[in-house]
Amino acid sequence: MFGDCATAPGHEHLYHCRVTVTGPVSAETGMIMDLSLLDRLLDEEVLRRFNNHHINHDVPEFAFGKAIPTGEALAMFVWSRLAARLPAGVSLDTVRVQESPNLFAEYRGNE
Repeated sequence: MFGDCATAPGHEHLYHCRVTVTGPVSAETGMIMDLSLLDRLLDEEVLRRFNNHHINHDVPEFAFGKAIPTGEALAMFVWSRLAARLPAGVSLDTVRVQESPNLFAEYRGNE
């Protein structure tokens, strides 16, 4: 069913990840949250973990024989890593993992 995605050595993808947050807009800053904090969280939870890494070799949760790194599974994984780290009053709305202009998965916290 998954071909190269499910068997070693796998194959390469160039994913893009987009997150949307929701919450009250601060009257002081005009933002829902400090974007430098969001950038830092994305760096720690997404870029350092996935960028220039072989997902099946370098991310234990997606090792061969464990979860298959579909767009849907990756979006849910990113959600689980980010949701708990957001400031009080800020929530994730959407995590999108995009493989190509026409192929992406979005997760909104609804399993």
